[in-house]
Amino acid sequence: MLRRKFLKGAALAGAGSVGAATFAAPAIAQSLPEIKWRMPTSFPKSLDTIHGGGEQLAKRVAELTDNKFQIRVFAAGEIVPGLQVLDAVQAGTVECGYSVSYYYVGKDPTFAFDACLPFGLNVRQQNSWMRNGGGLELMREFMKDYNIVHFPAGNTGTQMGGWFRKEIKTVEDLKGLKFRIAGIAGQILTKLGVVPQQLAGGDIYPALEKGTIDAAEWVGPYDDEKLGFNKVAKYYYYPGWWEGGPQVSLYVNNQQWASLPKPYQAAIEAASAECNSWMLGKYDSQNPVALKKLVASGTQLRPFPRAVMEACFDAANEVYAEVAANNPKFKKIYDSWVKYRDDQLLWFRVAEGTFDNFMAAASQRKSKAKAKKG
Repeated sequence: MLRRKFLKGAALAGAGSVGAATFAAPAIAQSLPEIKWRMPTSFPKSLDTIHGGGEQLAKRVAELTDNKFQIRVFAAGEIVPGLQVLDAVQAGTVECGYSVSYYYVGKDPTFAFDACLPFGLNVRQQNSWMRNGGGLELMREFMKDYNIVHFPAGNTGTQMGGWFRKEIKTVEDLKGLKFRIAGIAGQILTKLGVVPQQLAGGDIYPALEKGTIDAAEWVGPYDDEKLGFNKVAKYYYYPGWWEGGPQVSLYVNNQQWASLPKPYQAAIEAASAECNSWMLGKYDSQNPVALKKLVASGTQLRPFPRAVMEACFDAANEVYAEVAANNPKFKKIYDSWVKYRDDQLLWFRVAEGTFDNFMAAASQRKSKAKAKKG
């Protein structure tokens, strides 16, 4: 009895002496330092999903650390050119950056695995390979040479094939085509006569408008409409076979990462994982609406001809064989990746693919029946 009275009295006294702060557990928060980082992205500020992923990440880190750890986000070109984000993080010019790793295949084609390879993994397969198939470990080992630790922090889902000023009916139509396309896909299309151009997002519209390039791919309907590509190119092709599930990554300078308190490291990991699903969900909700608007405004929606797709697939396998023969780092990851891809395709063909194909056909049949009645 006396023990119970003592404990009750102690609890009341404690509550009265420190008030509401007791319930906020301030001791941990007060012991952590205030830290401010800068994070450039590779994207224009107008793109509230792919650039917005970086802002969402910074917002969540602040929320998870009681605003003690703040990351200021900069759009492409504000402090770092869009295609030099990785270089700035590597050098320590900025503490972290938000980008897509296939922008840096000029340094080493192995970077592509961190984003996507043509005719590779879709978004679910990419996430699975990264989280459960050894992909994250392989890529982090590779990125150590660039003084970076990275985190999957976004994905657009399968992208569109891009905007073209003229129709693509045969493989011959690709010859001499000046095409803005990022990553290893440019090397593949070179085999078919394309002249690849790598431009940051904000530079694409003026190049397409002036005729400096003949075609350009970016992301999908939601972003493409915002950038106005439909105003300077008529034909919109699909699918973006080079980007089945392109991952966006957060790069953190190794020294800066090592200096962070463990709770702040945990906040970055948690916020990155949230952004990975946040971005995909937003694109999936906005792309159908934007595509309808584009088609209604006169955009000509076209699938790539089967012969073009097959020629590109064969060219991709040639490139992978050539790169693997001369690049041990690429080969090591490719051997793991291609086996994982083939197993995933076998499974998706059984369940996911069958379901998706049926639903697409059923929806089309229903629409046709409704149109006849109308």
